[in-house]
Amino acid sequence: MNAIPNTRPTNGRPRVVVAMSGGVDSSVAAALLVDQGYDVIGLMMRLWSEPGSGPMTPTNRCCTLDQMNDARRVADILGIPFYVIDVRDHFRRSIVQFFIDEHAAGRTPNPCVECNRQIRFTYLLERAMALGADYLATGHYARIDQSDGVYRLRQGLDANKDQSYVLHVLQQSHLARVLFPVGELTKTEVRAVAQARGLTVAAKQESQDLCFLNDGDYRRFLREHGDGPPPPGPILDAAGRELGRHEGLPFYTIGQRKGLGLATPEPLFVLHKDAAHNALIVGPREALGAPALTAHHVNWIAGGPPAQPIPAQVKIRYKATPTAAIVTPLPNGEAHVAFATPVVGATPGQAAVFYDGDVCLGGGTIGAVATPGVGEAQPMPEVMPA
Repeated sequence: MNAIPNTRPTNGRPRVVVAMSGGVDSSVAAALLVDQGYDVIGLMMRLWSEPGSGPMTPTNRCCTLDQMNDARRVADILGIPFYVIDVRDHFRRSIVQFFIDEHAAGRTPNPCVECNRQIRFTYLLERAMALGADYLATGHYARIDQSDGVYRLRQGLDANKDQSYVLHVLQQSHLARVLFPVGELTKTEVRAVAQARGLTVAAKQESQDLCFLNDGDYRRFLREHGDGPPPPGPILDAAGRELGRHEGLPFYTIGQRKGLGLATPEPLFVLHKDAAHNALIVGPREALGAPALTAHHVNWIAGGPPAQPIPAQVKIRYKATPTAAIVTPLPNGEAHVAFATPVVGATPGQAAVFYDGDVCLGGGTIGAVATPGVGEAQPMPEVMPA
């Protein structure tokens, strides 16, 4: 394999490193940039896979041999250089261990958000800049523009594919160096571009989340790779009465109904995971609605928090419907989110992401969730006049 170039291009064209995955989105991103005259380099990350798969047969679904071969074929068709870099150790330490530790702490993490924070737009971006690149491009469905000299992250044109939720960790320094070439296209249009350019991945299926799980079974993964099996504990109602026993807090999700092993007159749902007491708190459906939550590690994409509470639309999961709320910045990088109507499924460890129309304002990790009967809700603060 040839060495990756680490000098500025001499042809006067801006250089772009494209994070290629072997999928149609990143392949079309590379094709569009070639058509626009950029000096394009394809770069694929080899990520950690579970032991026992062998060095030449990675089971991480983002970088199987088939994925690598697909990306290489696309690069050959486009006439661009293609390289693979080894990120296995860094990915294992920063993403896989994070996934294990968060579950052990009673939270439900979003590894894709953390991967964007620590791998794609930190490690990979720094690597691209070290190669003399002007930009790093990915196949994410999102858009970047400027308003009054400030970069804005906007939702992708295809509402069904928009990925701004998992990109809310980006800062001004990232947006100045990042390109999202497919953000102005729909998925149908992306496939049409791939077909027209003769790319072999035009009809390829979507990639999967939790790429490092061999079989998609996170419970099996935690048993095998955590610090021993999660301990069982009590299942309690909101009054503290024990109704049964759980098999380990990581094996349950907020809002879960089935699989609790409880025989009760009315259906009960998981309301809360009390990691301090290793207890699973359950209750009726009407207790699922959360009127408020606190987010921590909040990133404000504009560069800093607003000076006063702001109205926003807030998503508590990638595919959740945005809910009107008042977002109040707090000290130490936190924010209080008070919803106009209670939301169902707010889960510690997931992300709460704030929007003004199609502009992503930022977001943070859900911490405390106000659940009736479990935690008292704080009142909705008023919006101060401009």
